[in-house]
Order: sequence, then structure tokens, then C-alpha cells
Amino acid sequence: MLYWAAVFLIIALIAGFLGFGGIAGAAAGIAKILFFIFLVVFVISLIFGWRGRTPPPM
Repeated sequence: MLYWAAVFLIIALIAGFLGFGGIAGAAAGIAKILFFIFLVVFVISLIFGWRGRTPPPM
């Protein structure tokens, strides 16, 4: 998911540089949404990964 956010960010930068404002805005919006979804999933996986592990028996 982070890969797709980066792809849409690059598309937005290229489109903005070439003067395609609508396409750049749409791609930047998609990149922003995907980045925040990735961030939430990452934090949730950290929380559940931290809570779910038990120490190995001695």
C-alpha cells in the first residue's frame, strides 16, 4: 500500500510539473489517502504484534 501511495505521489508531481492541475490534485489526494490508511494499518499491526507475543518458556 505504501508503494501505491508513492506511485500516486510521483504521478502527482509529474502532472503538476507539466501543468495538469486536475490530474495532479486527484493523484495527490489518492496518495494522501493511501498513506494514511497504510499508517493506521502499520500502527494497528505494531500494537497487536507487541501485545500478542509471549516470552518463550525456559
